[in-house]
Amino acid sequence: MRRHLLTEQTILFITIAKWLILATIVGIIVGLSTTAFLKLLSISLDANEGFYYYFLLLPIAMAISIGMIKYLAPEAEGHGTEKVIESVHKHSGKTPPAVVPVKLIATIITLAAGGSVGKEGPCAQIGAGCSSIFADIFRFNDHDRRKLVICGISAGFASVFGTPIAGSIFGVEVLFVGSLLYDVLLPSFVAGIISYQISSDLGITYFHHPIFVVPKFTEWFFLLVVLAGVMSGLWSGVLIGLLNAGENVASRLQLSPPIKGFIGGCVLIALTFATSRRYLGLGLDTIESSLEGTSHGWLAPAMKAIFTSITLSFGGSGGIVTPIFFIGATSGAALAKLLGLDVATFAAIGLVSLLAGAAQTPIAASIMAIELFGAGIAPYAAIACIVSFLMTGHRSVYPSQVLAMKKSASLDVAVGEVIENVEAQYRMQGSSTVDIIARAISNLRAWALRLLRRTDDGAAPPKPRA
Repeated sequence: MRRHLLTEQTILFITIAKWLILATIVGIIVGLSTTAFLKLLSISLDANEGFYYYFLLLPIAMAISIGMIKYLAPEAEGHGTEKVIESVHKHSGKTPPAVVPVKLIATIITLAAGGSVGKEGPCAQIGAGCSSIFADIFRFNDHDRRKLVICGISAGFASVFGTPIAGSIFGVEVLFVGSLLYDVLLPSFVAGIISYQISSDLGITYFHHPIFVVPKFTEWFFLLVVLAGVMSGLWSGVLIGLLNAGENVASRLQLSPPIKGFIGGCVLIALTFATSRRYLGLGLDTIESSLEGTSHGWLAPAMKAIFTSITLSFGGSGGIVTPIFFIGATSGAALAKLLGLDVATFAAIGLVSLLAGAAQTPIAASIMAIELFGAGIAPYAAIACIVSFLMTGHRSVYPSQVLAMKKSASLDVAVGEVIENVEAQYRMQGSSTVDIIARAISNLRAWALRLLRRTDDGAAPPKPRA
């Protein structure tokens, strides 16, 4: 028995040492590559500041972006993280080396011209691609390559937003809806922390907005936080629906990819003249002003979702999380303005809770609230994140996620399927909101009848189904 324990502890110690070393190497590689991408992106964005009508280049930029991806690296299509999730589930994380330079250049071109996308997806895909190349060079097996690529996702997310803990959790949470990969937890944390430190030491700066004045807890304030979570869940559904609608429209156009990109750029130019330049690019100024107490109204989140859907559907390259931050912060601020609440507090809650719902990552989003806004807002942000996660339903901005749980016993969904198939099956079954409500009422009625019968018999009442 003692010999068995010694053998087990020895093997575990060797395993820990192995993954400490490998995750550190991945963290360094991803930290360096992410830093290079962010610095090049910063240079390109600074270059267009002197040109008021820089967005007139959008048709050409999107045509070039989609052409590069289509003909050089099709795996780089979309907003980055989605393709990495698909690669992990279907190909043990194996990523063609061409994805790294193509994704980097295509994203810089898109954002420099004003495409409404983010920067985290490319960082996650670049990190995963570099990790896959590292695994191929040293001929790791599929199991180890998969773990290294997940570490690359975590490291990319951690270094791009300056949230090492949330980034580490994001990599192991985003693959499944309702499940965490505990076997990759240690290397993901190591890779995320190392990558963040590398980027910080090389001059990458991050925005953090501590919320110093958090309202005192009351039952009414708690209910308002729950309401904010419900609203974020609804906005998540709006964003996902617009992304799907944009893809459907683009897929029906029987045109070459560069022509589609050119058309999408022209539409964005028209929308910009009709509305504002606020919805172009990363939108960091609007996010920061919302977190400082400025409300931009209900039009801002809606228009940002439309701009992002058109950009991604018609060939633009970039991430989805920064637009999620924009939509979450502005919708939270608008809700606070409507109800006479502290705008900064609810902008922060909206930012993280929309991420929880749209990306199906409530734990990472809750931790991000602490890293970005301080511990004072953490309890409220966590509640809003969980409510948003549940309210969004079985859909996501990452359709390659695998569903690992049902969010309600009243819903008939296939656990173990990818979200894309679950959504398609749901539509085929005709499960409308009315059907869902009817099933829920039926379950509650059955529970109430059982409760009455058991109460009459003197037995303990059963627990209602979720």
